[in-house]
Amino acid sequence: MVESTRIVLASRPVGAPTPENFRTETVELPGPGEGEVLLRTLYLSLDPYMRGRMSSAKSYAEPVEIGGVMVGATVAEVLESRDPSVAKGGVVLAYSGWQTHDVAPARSLRALDPAKAPVSTALGVLGMPGFTAYAGLSKIGRPRPGETLVVAAATGPVGSAVGQIAKIKGARTVGIAGGPRKVAYLNELGFDVALDHRAPDFADQLAAAVPGGIDVYFENVGGAVADAVYPLLNTYARVPVCGLIADYNVSGVQEGPDRLPAFYGRILTKSLTVRGFIQTEFVRELYPDFLREMGEWVADGRVRYREDVVHGLAAAPEAFIGMLEGRNFGKVVVKVAD
Repeated sequence: MVESTRIVLASRPVGAPTPENFRTETVELPGPGEGEVLLRTLYLSLDPYMRGRMSSAKSYAEPVEIGGVMVGATVAEVLESRDPSVAKGGVVLAYSGWQTHDVAPARSLRALDPAKAPVSTALGVLGMPGFTAYAGLSKIGRPRPGETLVVAAATGPVGSAVGQIAKIKGARTVGIAGGPRKVAYLNELGFDVALDHRAPDFADQLAAAVPGGIDVYFENVGGAVADAVYPLLNTYARVPVCGLIADYNVSGVQEGPDRLPAFYGRILTKSLTVRGFIQTEFVRELYPDFLREMGEWVADGRVRYREDVVHGLAAAPEAFIGMLEGRNFGKVVVKVAD
């Protein structure tokens, strides 16, 4: 038996999550059965989609049950294996969630090679966020040389990858972030234009930055940023809808006029392609190409990344709440163990 410390969903949040929505427990895990492995979590990924899993509202994935372990991708060390395909002492990508140890089926794991890249990148630029950027651009955004792409939350793991991949494809890139430090980082990454959405004249700055309009808008945020972007979309513009973090904590119907008819009107008159997607739908088709291409781009420096590392599983709830408020700077990773 192995003791595991885990963080579970204590209650469903109304509006923004609070520390009271989480509870820490210690449980004993049985040893692995045939075809299973015992894992020790090294790194835990924190991602915006987890807010949706805390809600009981119908969505693309089942909600976390009250008392259930919070979900999340992990990088883990194999402590014990009862499957010949997974070696003891190896490092793997798993989906163990917010806990220090787990027993998992060997078939659900992907082996990682620490010699190729830091293993934490399997949770970011070489993992789900990076693949989300790659798939959304490949299948929906399709930026062409000379076109203009705009992405918000551009210093995050998805947005930063979107901008850098678009540059590789020959597009002109406009990144939107919050605050001077993040705007300066976008310039370091090679964005053609970097804008602060907190500026009082942000909408005017955006219009001036795209005199020829916007051909691709990678939607991560929604809210006021989207309000400034949509009037600037060109005919036949493409909008991959990846996330709407500005609205994740909204409870109930928002006040104000119904803007849906105007939105539909813009889709019609400008022949827009607006396509929501979940990255898992493209895994079978694109994941091998992603691992090869993104691995090469990261290795040769054409795609750079930034991690916001917090230490200790106990820090996960506060780090998650801060991420939803935009307090993070880069991909949020919890270092659970050495």
